[in-house]
Amino acid sequence: MADSNEMTINLVVLGKTQTGKSAAGNSLLGSSDFESHLCPSSVTTCCSLGRSSRILGLMRRNGCESALRVRVVDTPSYPHSVLSKEQVRDMVRAALAQHFGEEGLHLALLVLRADLPLCPDESNDTVQLIQELLGPTWTDFTAVLLTHADKAEEAGYTEETYLHSASSTLLSLLNSIKHKYIFLDNHSIIKEERNIVLRKLLNFIQKNNYQVLLKHSKE
Repeated sequence: MADSNEMTINLVVLGKTQTGKSAAGNSLLGSSDFESHLCPSSVTTCCSLGRSSRILGLMRRNGCESALRVRVVDTPSYPHSVLSKEQVRDMVRAALAQHFGEEGLHLALLVLRADLPLCPDESNDTVQLIQELLGPTWTDFTAVLLTHADKAEEAGYTEETYLHSASSTLLSLLNSIKHKYIFLDNHSIIKEERNIVLRKLLNFIQKNNYQVLLKHSKE
């Protein structure tokens, strides 16, 4: 937190290739900092940091309006078409230490596609990577972003009916992270939609008592 009139939240996006991970990061920032396009191979090959401008109208502290800044680290996907799990893990670990080593990480956002079922093997790979990166308290610092939610809506699903029909693997994952999840459309979201998403993230962070996860080194 910079001062009483401004708060910064630090986020990292993690997920498989073509889940919309980089696009989700851009939506949160309100920018196009991260390269994102359809490709038969993994697009992101290194970690990069994006920063939002000051965002007003989302929060009040001590009776006064407080500005919000969002910092997002985009990461290579896992599994990756070129990089090994060890390379991805070490790269992300180094980026967390470099960018958030002093201030700490508020949330890791696991990006999953709402229009595809989550199968056990996929979940095990991704969750294992997050556990290795964040450690034993990973559930406190992890939330799920379900992208391509517009496609689920087009298929006739509401949030309630979607979760009622979801795989036991996804439901178990959501239960383990205390149901910290957000549905996100795959198109460029407008300011009002972005603000709704950011308010939900702030609510998750508040419920976690504004704790941060510190990563000072590669360990």
